[in-house]
Amino acid sequence: MKYGQRTVLDIGELSLEAGKVLGILGPNGAGKTTLLEILAFLQPPTSGELQFNGKEVDFSNNGLIQLRRKVVIVGQHPILFTATVSKNLEYPLGIRKLPRVNRARIIEELLDLVGMRPFQNSQAHRLSGGETQRVAIARALACSPEVILFDEPTANVDVENQIAIERIIQEINREKGISVIFTTHDMIQASRLADKTLFLFDGKITHSTYENIFHGRIELDDNGGKYCLIQNRLRLGVHTSKEGPVRILIDPTVVKVTIDEGAGTKENTFCGKLLQLTDESNRVRALVDVGIPLSVLIPKEQFKNMCLSPGEAVCLTCPTESIKII
Repeated sequence: MKYGQRTVLDIGELSLEAGKVLGILGPNGAGKTTLLEILAFLQPPTSGELQFNGKEVDFSNNGLIQLRRKVVIVGQHPILFTATVSKNLEYPLGIRKLPRVNRARIIEELLDLVGMRPFQNSQAHRLSGGETQRVAIARALACSPEVILFDEPTANVDVENQIAIERIIQEINREKGISVIFTTHDMIQASRLADKTLFLFDGKITHSTYENIFHGRIELDDNGGKYCLIQNRLRLGVHTSKEGPVRILIDPTVVKVTIDEGAGTKENTFCGKLLQLTDESNRVRALVDVGIPLSVLIPKEQFKNMCLSPGEAVCLTCPTESIKII
């Protein structure tokens, strides 16, 4: 996908399985929103082709209207009509030409699903950000879609609404069989909700081992050596000719994990709290808060001897070969 001469998305091939939840991770500017807009048939790719249910999508065809009812997108800042919550949900039901006698029941069921039934007669423009997001989800569901796309669904909501929205995503997938694709910056959220996670960086799908992608700045230390200051929190010694702002990749397959708190005195070793463990076929993914969230992939044979549990204090060592600077 190009905007003028600038390539913003360069994906050789991507296949998404029906009935699953896909999480798309990546920094700002990675191409996540552009990918969602293509998948929602809102803009055609400048090259290549897009298929839905095995058939090529013709972006000049009037059939796009039907496709856009099967695949709906809930944006980061959804806009509701200046009307009641119920009226916002009634509109797509009218477009679908559902009998009026059935609409009230469907609206109540959808509002129950998103926990917003007490607000059905409220003016939509007076809702909070999280409440607006939940009504927007209900309105999307009123189209009876096969796929729902979410662009950063919990980025601008409070904790209460974040919990509610994550529950909604799980419920519409498990109970209704709707495929879900969502973008997020939150690795923990992605591992919690998604069956599969995809990592975008500079418009390309990267290997999952390169999920630790951060913005940083190369600076000189007192001895003339260089270090990368990541998010103004973590100071990582590096060997590079670059200076100033950079993007840095930390390979989670090379990072070493230890429970020896004395290891924190070693170079590029950081101690923190083990947040989460996720089973992934022949390895275990550990998410550790060391001032920034770092993901580590541990071979299962090695993990069996480590006796790790979430909440424990651990230390991570980032060898030189684990660090790649862009």
